[in-house]
Amino acid sequence: MGYGEKDISLVSFQTVSKGYHGECGKRGGYMEVTGFSPEVREQIYKVASVNLCSNISGQILASLVMNPPKVGDESFESYSAEKNGILSSLARRAKALEDAFNKLEGVTCNKAEGAMYFSPRIRLPQKAIKAAEAAKTAPDAFYAKRLLEATGIVVVPGSGFGQVPGTWHIRCTILPQEEKIPAIITRLTYFHQAFMAEFCD
Repeated sequence: MGYGEKDISLVSFQTVSKGYHGECGKRGGYMEVTGFSPEVREQIYKVASVNLCSNISGQILASLVMNPPKVGDESFESYSAEKNGILSSLARRAKALEDAFNKLEGVTCNKAEGAMYFSPRIRLPQKAIKAAEAAKTAPDAFYAKRLLEATGIVVVPGSGFGQVPGTWHIRCTILPQEEKIPAIITRLTYFHQAFMAEFCD
């Protein structure tokens, strides 16, 4: 990135359960530390060392993630085809959901870049905010619960992620199978339209 070791402190994480590897439920990964003094690195290593050793399958998977098949290896072509297929599918899903959210009344959604989640902002009507207060819950949690009850779609309220006070978000993933995305978008759109109509100021 054009920085020297002493110019910037950077910690990078990688896990086998995310990205195109997608071995959900498997636990393995690594942390890379750059630009920290030897004293700080020693303390980080000490903290990491007090944990028990990761499971064997997690260690094997982390090793495979760090050393994928290379050009000339017998499995390189099938690995590349699978990897590119997964990444292309994730990109299509992300674009479809981004466009769908941005078409909803009062919703803005940024492009997903390097993540499997969106956090669209929802501008809720005052009547919905008051209904949430009456139910003793955060407005975005109120919306998320109503969405789940009406459609079976699970999202997480943004209020659990330290959002700017007075703003409301939901967090959703792009991980459902690609063929299920259109039906999810249809159910989400219908719910949102009904919700906004119910609580229209």
